[in-house]
Amino acid sequence: QVQLAESGGGLVQPGGSLRLSCAASGRTVSRMIMGWSRQAPGKEREFVAAINWSGDSTYYSNSLKGRFTISRDVAKNTVYLQMNNLKPEDTAVYYCAADNHYHFNLGSNWGQGTQVTVSS
Repeated sequence: QVQLAESGGGLVQPGGSLRLSCAASGRTVSRMIMGWSRQAPGKEREFVAAINWSGDSTYYSNSLKGRFTISRDVAKNTVYLQMNNLKPEDTAVYYCAADNHYHFNLGSNWGQGTQVTVSS
């Protein structure tokens, strides 16, 4: 059983930064691909970024690459999402995911989510 716990969300002004964390537990999670998706009100969940188990291969949504950076602390089984130059359209619930592939879906392991609100 994989368990994922997100933290680090909150309210930030446009142009600000936040770092989300996802602490993972479970026997197999250390070898899984982990990442982030987000869901804004009234919209479908969208892929944000993912990272392989060793932390040396990353993938990003084309629209977010350059502002968001994903990283992984293998020893701590924790994945981070550094978000810079945040915009109001980044407002969403951010979910951590873990799976054996990069295409996170309903069958993937998901956390409960953390709210990010970008507003002045």
